[in-house]
Amino acid sequence: MRIKGRRILVTGAASGIGRAITAMFIAEGAGVAMLDRDAGRLEAEAAKLGAPSFTCDVSDEAQVDTAVAAAAKSLGGLDGVVNSAGIDLMRPFGEMALADWRRIMAVDLDGPFLVCAAALPELRRAGSGTIVNIASGAALRPLENRTAYCAAKAGLVMFSKTLAVDLAPDHIRVNAICPGIIDTPLFRTSFEQAENPETELSKIMDRYLIKRAGVPDDIAAAALFLTSAESAFMTGSAIAVDGGRTFH
Repeated sequence: MRIKGRRILVTGAASGIGRAITAMFIAEGAGVAMLDRDAGRLEAEAAKLGAPSFTCDVSDEAQVDTAVAAAAKSLGGLDGVVNSAGIDLMRPFGEMALADWRRIMAVDLDGPFLVCAAALPELRRAGSGTIVNIASGAALRPLENRTAYCAAKAGLVMFSKTLAVDLAPDHIRVNAICPGIIDTPLFRTSFEQAENPETELSKIMDRYLIKRAGVPDDIAAAALFLTSAESAFMTGSAIAVDGGRTFH
């Protein structure tokens, strides 16, 4: 019960890493409000977990403001945020349209900005808080054919570090997690879109010292640590949870 009584908002909560974070946080005693753009999946998962849920596209400012306000009301305030919503795009730069670039930026970078901005008054009202942004190992080392995704996630890491500076006087800690390959639907699209999926997957795995894909609970555990008092002296950090990919 490391975060018993904490009130946490999680985006991208209906599947993958966000869903694992939600389940683990509830098991550790937190009240969690789930946000996701997939209304059907969100409703089903929220029913299983017994958590309030709000349909929201994090790239839409009006939807974010409405959903965050409703989430805070349902929980009686907010003590923390986990930004897990994200999308990927595998495309050679020469074939990328401006609309592709903007969509990745809108979800992966604008989304966390909008959610943090909407949640900030509640976090300040609580007197302290935590923000955990789920970035990517792609923020630390480039990947082929992912110019937009790498740029957005690198921006999210620096956003987290700078926000940590700005919010330190409010006793709000901000950290980022940079996952390696995690077995989620988003990861599967990263190689299934390739001309030869098996070759692409093998090439990806060659980069890792631990020869397996991570699982969502690997990242949820890191998010739990950064949300709990166990990390009370940490802010502005970007933690690689990536099977050794960063330095290999």
